[in-house]
Amino acid sequence: MATASYPLRGQYVEEVKRPKLSEYLRWSIDHKIIGVQYMVTSLFFFVIAGALAMLIRWELLTPQTDLMASGSSYNTLFSIHGTMMIFTWIVPMFAGFGNYLIPLQLGAKDMAFPWLNAFAFWLIPPAGLLLILGWFVGPAEAGWTSYPPLSTIFSPDGQTLWALSIHLLGLSSILGAINFIVTIKNMRPAGMGWFQMPLFTWAIFATSIIVVLATPFLAGALTLLILDRVAGTTFFDANNGGDVLLWQNIFWFYSHPAVYIMVLPGFGVLSEVLSVHSRKPIFGYRMIALSSMAIAIVGFTVWAHHMFTSLQPELRIPFMITSMIIAVPTGIKIFSWLGTIWGGKLRLNSAMLFALGFLSLFVIGGITGVMLASVPVDIHMHDTYFVVTHFHFVLYGGSVFGIYAGIYHWYPKITGRLLNERLGKLHFVLTYLGFLGTFLPMHILGMQGMPRRVAEYDPKFQDLNVLVSLSSFVLGISTFILLYNMVVSIYKGKKAGANPWRALTLEWQTTSPPPAYNFVGDPIPFEDPYGYGTEASKAYLDAMEARFGGKPLIVEQSTEPEQASGD
Repeated sequence: MATASYPLRGQYVEEVKRPKLSEYLRWSIDHKIIGVQYMVTSLFFFVIAGALAMLIRWELLTPQTDLMASGSSYNTLFSIHGTMMIFTWIVPMFAGFGNYLIPLQLGAKDMAFPWLNAFAFWLIPPAGLLLILGWFVGPAEAGWTSYPPLSTIFSPDGQTLWALSIHLLGLSSILGAINFIVTIKNMRPAGMGWFQMPLFTWAIFATSIIVVLATPFLAGALTLLILDRVAGTTFFDANNGGDVLLWQNIFWFYSHPAVYIMVLPGFGVLSEVLSVHSRKPIFGYRMIALSSMAIAIVGFTVWAHHMFTSLQPELRIPFMITSMIIAVPTGIKIFSWLGTIWGGKLRLNSAMLFALGFLSLFVIGGITGVMLASVPVDIHMHDTYFVVTHFHFVLYGGSVFGIYAGIYHWYPKITGRLLNERLGKLHFVLTYLGFLGTFLPMHILGMQGMPRRVAEYDPKFQDLNVLVSLSSFVLGISTFILLYNMVVSIYKGKKAGANPWRALTLEWQTTSPPPAYNFVGDPIPFEDPYGYGTEASKAYLDAMEARFGGKPLIVEQSTEPEQASGD
């Protein structure tokens, strides 16, 4: 693309101040403020859910029940821990990234429906409050899956609050997803076709399709559950004409696609971070984009592999096949990411380290997922710690590491300040080692038959459980390094400038933080958002840098140009 296509060269744009704290504490229709509200709220619930995880591992230091007053108290711990981690941390955190970044990546002024965007967020705080209030009336204790009759007959009143809470969170997700789909479809700028969109935008688009199609099924199941609990109906009561397996089918028809609701945005983050910090064009751009759509479609055909032990034998093989097929589009992404970093000029900063950590850990989670897709293996391992570790390798080693990579990558855009790299790398080392120490030994525990969701276990499992618990405490402590880094860097971090990574996607072609309506004038997208290493990309980046005052590039808190890029 000719340099003449960039008429903004030499036009200086003043730095924009961050909004006041009070603006984040009230109703706002600015997608950037809403995005930060999502992220901060999610981090708050992450700390609570993480504290519950620490209590779980404290209890499991010994084979006897010593911390909890009863098994019922332990049931409450893992029920609320799992629910919060999924519904108030990972899902809304990625929604926060999407709210902040999608309009910027599309060169738009805001989301398609700003008021609806704000309403979707303000459903989340009361939903989280309902989960916490359950402790005062008898909290939910049927697990995050809440199978009847545990969730209908044997659980206290807090189980009803649990169901109402998930109802609100599901409604929030649906409204947000509709907004994302309309925004992405209708608000792309001239010169940005479907295959010029950033891959993070593609990931949010595919995720939103899953949310819109799957979440109403969960809402229907929750409605039936609430009616069984408060209105005397018997939808799930086998003694009165109901069907217990009805809940399992509806719940997993939502909840397995929900795994991709939590993972696909992380895939999008990975595509952005690996390409930018490898200074290489993304390998297989179209295949990565289309594989996201393939996952969104095939993900609806695999739900019954969660039910192999209760499923009719003749139905097991078809679902085993589809459960293995779903690994194919994911494998396409993994090989594309490896092709992207192969031979690149890697910047091993905090964002890149967490992205590489995501890649390594998610592969392990994917391999164990293929193992569990095999009927004989799944029946043998069902409800053991092998399933627990597979789940966490996917959702913590994958989604949470993706969130961390996104925080380190986009924090400069949101705040105008860089996070401290020394603290970031310390955070990575403790998180990575703590994670491996926590979840690798669970493979052995699961294969030896240690059941999940029990507070008391055979003493022969204690040694490994002590290792797991001590490692989990390291993992928990590592989180506070990130939180400290984020808070301190807002005020004391080095200024980042508009585009500290010399990235080509549109969110970096405005000030950090962006102005109220995102861009001064109409942004001009580059023809290839990952076309690093060409003369055209260098001309584009030079023009943008000149527009923002020619401020020096900062990479790992250095201003030496030779370290900056492969452009």
